Amino acid sequence: MARDRRSTNRFKMAERQGYDYSLIFIVLFLLAFGLVLLFSTSSYLGAVEHGGDSAYFLKRQLLFTGLGLALMAVITIIPYRFWRFACIPAFLAAIGLIILIIPYGNEVNGAKRWLVFHGVSIQPSEAAKVAIIILTAFIIEMIGRRRLQTLWGFLLPMVPAAIIAVMLLRITNNLSSALIILAIAFGMLFVACPDYKRFIALAVLAVAGTAGVVTYIVRMADSNPLGFRGGRILVWLDPQAYAGDTGFQTLQALYAIGSGGMFGKGLGQSMQKIMVPEAQNDMIFSIICEELGLFGALAIMLLYILLIWRFILVAGNAEDLYGALAVTGVVTHISVQTILNIAVVTNTIPNTGVTLPFISYGGSSLFFLLTEIGIVMSVARTSSRAEAKQNRIMYYRQTFPENAE
Repeated sequence: MARDRRSTNRFKMAERQGYDYSLIFIVLFLLAFGLVLLFSTSSYLGAVEHGGDSAYFLKRQLLFTGLGLALMAVITIIPYRFWRFACIPAFLAAIGLIILIIPYGNEVNGAKRWLVFHGVSIQPSEAAKVAIIILTAFIIEMIGRRRLQTLWGFLLPMVPAAIIAVMLLRITNNLSSALIILAIAFGMLFVACPDYKRFIALAVLAVAGTAGVVTYIVRMADSNPLGFRGGRILVWLDPQAYAGDTGFQTLQALYAIGSGGMFGKGLGQSMQKIMVPEAQNDMIFSIICEELGLFGALAIMLLYILLIWRFILVAGNAEDLYGALAVTGVVTHISVQTILNIAVVTNTIPNTGVTLPFISYGGSSLFFLLTEIGIVMSVARTSSRAEAKQNRIMYYRQTFPENAE
């Protein structure tokens, strides 16, 4: 009897909790590491630009980290199916925030992408990413996997993402966020659609189109003004030729990476953080390489790989298609943004201005990332509780077969 009571208590506790502690640990470690690196990277800038307050950026990031973790905890206990009903209002709210940029947007570094309320800046593109995840999952679930193989069924889930992407491009001139939002919807569609031939064809067209654009820009560089995006491609191809202008940031980041060596100069010992523009934001990975070396950079990339692996496990164990697709949207967002940031810092692709998830300075980015983690935790919690309940039923059927139905 005591053994049966202990088993019953264990199963009931598993049903009540169901938290993915491995996922929580990885996220908390990335957040803690990000705070340490942020202070190391931004202390000089804070002291110079904010009245000698070397912890200025750290304190603001701590505030958003605390608020984000509190929101994540709340969202974790909300059944994730709730977002099926909230997805359309969330999408409309995201559109409204983007439109508000036109009259009320705050311009920073030549880009008008932020709304400021009582001293707190919000980037509507970050809210739009969450809205696209929960709405695209709902649309795909409603269409069904069989109808996704039709032309209209294949195109429909991309429509909300295309609307947001066009608005971001036209209103905020934010190409990187537009591409990430399209990638989120495309990744969710790729997972849900059983026909992979069209994705292969689209990938070939994308590669061919990109190669054609790059070739055209190189050939027309001396005869036509190409705009700042064309200039970024030229900088990517030959940063040394633009060392005193648009290539300065890229070159300084590469110097930081190269000077780090295998094990780095040590935490807080970076010299390039004084030279690299936006070192606490887009280019923080270069400071990681300088202070912690190749070993530290690989360790951080391994953490992201472990995080993505946990996401994949949660998606695979989800109770329904909506939960699996919501997690797929989150993993697509984080993986694409991580890859883009590292690729930009290492000059693998042209500069796009993308932050490193959980580590770069940015309140709204961190806040909405933790919102997405809360959705993933809700899916994991529901799946774990259902599994624990099923295990309890199987246990009693095996222990008391005479009472089994």
